[in-house]
Amino acid sequence: MLEHEVPSFPMARECPMRPPAEYRELRKQEPVSRVRMPDGQLAWLVTKYELARKLLVDPRVSADRRHPAFPGRLTAEQRSAVQRIRRLSIRRSMIHLDGAEHGSHRKILTGEFSLRRIAALRPRIQEIVDQSIDDLLAAPQPADLVEHVSQAVPSLVICELLGVSYEQRHDFHEWARKLISRTISTEERTAASDALNDCLEALVTEKEQGEPTDDVIGRLIARNRETPVMTHDEIVGTAVMLLVAGHQTTANMISLGTVALLANPEHKAQVTADSSLLPSAIEEMLRYFSIVENAPARVATEDIELGGVTIRKDEGIMVSSLAADWDDEVFENPDQLDFHRGARHHVAFGYGVHQCLGQNLARVELEIVFETLFRRVPSLSLAVPADDLPYKNDAGIYGIYQVPVNF
Repeated sequence: MLEHEVPSFPMARECPMRPPAEYRELRKQEPVSRVRMPDGQLAWLVTKYELARKLLVDPRVSADRRHPAFPGRLTAEQRSAVQRIRRLSIRRSMIHLDGAEHGSHRKILTGEFSLRRIAALRPRIQEIVDQSIDDLLAAPQPADLVEHVSQAVPSLVICELLGVSYEQRHDFHEWARKLISRTISTEERTAASDALNDCLEALVTEKEQGEPTDDVIGRLIARNRETPVMTHDEIVGTAVMLLVAGHQTTANMISLGTVALLANPEHKAQVTADSSLLPSAIEEMLRYFSIVENAPARVATEDIELGGVTIRKDEGIMVSSLAADWDDEVFENPDQLDFHRGARHHVAFGYGVHQCLGQNLARVELEIVFETLFRRVPSLSLAVPADDLPYKNDAGIYGIYQVPVNF
C-alpha cells in the first residue's frame, strides 16, 4: 500500500464470516501501517501474527486509555465530549493498567477464573444451559437463539458469579450494547455508562458495608481489605469490566459458532459424532471469528522498531487479532474451518500479560452449550440463510443480533 493511501479504521468485513479484504494486502505489503481513526487521528495498525504477539509483550507500550494518543473508535464529536462521561478518568479496570499496578489487580482476581474454580462450576453451568434450551423449545417457532440461549446463558453465569441481580439482565444488555456500539450518540453512550456505573457502584457499596458475600465481588472486597490494592472506584470499574466482558463476548461466540455449525453440516457432523473434538473445534471457531478483533489498543511510551517501521513515542497502535488469526504463514488456509488444526495458539483472547482473564470460563460455557444444544435439539436449523442474518457490523464486539431457528 502506498504511503499516501491511509485507510480509515475500522474496516468493514468482506462478508459476515470473513475479515476485511484490506487485511490480506496490508499483512503482506505493510503489516505495520498507518490508519485514520474515526476522530481523524492517525494510528498504527498491526496485522501480522508474529508482529502482533511481539508488540503485545513489549514493555514500551501502554494500555492506559487516559493517554491523549490512545486510539479508539470515537468520532470527533464523541472524543471532544468524552470527559463528560462521569468519572471516566478514575473508573479504571486492570485492562487499562500497566506494569506492577496491572499485575497486582490481576493477581487478586486470578484465582476466581482458574481451571479448578471453573471446573467446579460445570454442574451449575450445565443446569443453566439446560434451562435455557428448555425455554428455547417452549418458544413459538421460529425462536430466537440469541434471546433464549446466546444471551441467557452467559448473562446468568456472570450474574451469579459476581453476585449481581439477574432480573436486571435486560438493562445490562442494553447498556453494554450502547457502550460497544460505533454508531450511537455521545449522549446515549454517556447515559449508558452512567447507568451501568451507578448500578454497579450501588452494588459494590452495599457489599462493602455488609458482611462478606460468597461471590466474586464479595471475595474481591474481602481480599482488598486484607491487602489494599484497589480503590473503591477501581473495584466498581473492575465489576463493570467483568460484567460486560463476561457476557458480551461469550454470547456472540455462541451465536456465531451455532450458525457456523448449522451452515456447515459436515462440521456439525464431526462434533456431534465425536464430542472429544469439541474443544479443538471451539479453538478453531475462536480463531476464525476473533470477535474482539481490535481490542488490543495501545500507545507507545518509547520509540519502537517493528516490522521495518518506527512507531514513535506517544503514537497510538491498534493490534488486529482478526488479521493476525488469519495470517496464512501461521494458519494454513485460514479461510477454512478446520477442527483438526490445533489452533489454540490463536490470539482471539489477546496475548501477554493482558490475555483475557475469563478465557477458561468462556471455553467451558461454549463447550457445554454446543454439546447440549446439538444433543438435545438434533433437528435445529436456521430459519433464514446465514448470509441474511443481522450481523453486528456496527459494534466493537462482532456477533449477530438475532438468530431465528426452527426445530
